[in-house]
Amino acid sequence: MAMENATHLAGVRSEMYERKWERFYIRRPAKVMSVRAGLTGITIRSCEVVDISQGGAAIELTTAIGLSSHYYLQIVGLADRIGCAEAYRNGNRVGVKFIAPISEHMLHRIVRTDFMLGETVNAPVKPFQNGNGARLGR
Repeated sequence: MAMENATHLAGVRSEMYERKWERFYIRRPAKVMSVRAGLTGITIRSCEVVDISQGGAAIELTTAIGLSSHYYLQIVGLADRIGCAEAYRNGNRVGVKFIAPISEHMLHRIVRTDFMLGETVNAPVKPFQNGNGARLGR
């Protein structure tokens, strides 16, 4: 974006948006909780956390239709709720940035719990490649 089109906020620096966080693939069940329009109640949806870092996560939902852009993420098995702001939406996959970075201790609890459950996690296949790493034609 050219500076003449930028707002006064364009020069604001924030660690949340500049730092690259180490991501961990976990595939954990979770819930997304948001407040309905007009503060008329709370909507809770089941989802799965695909990967997580101290600054954000990628989640998959059955449907993202009607999902607000700010909500709480609660990973099943943990009492903590994490405030989130949507960063991108691609079909049923949603990327979120955490309102405040989660602590290293909390991140380790999430990743360690996944490890302790004994579930195997397959790293995602790169786009346009099959499971053997061969490039698919397009």
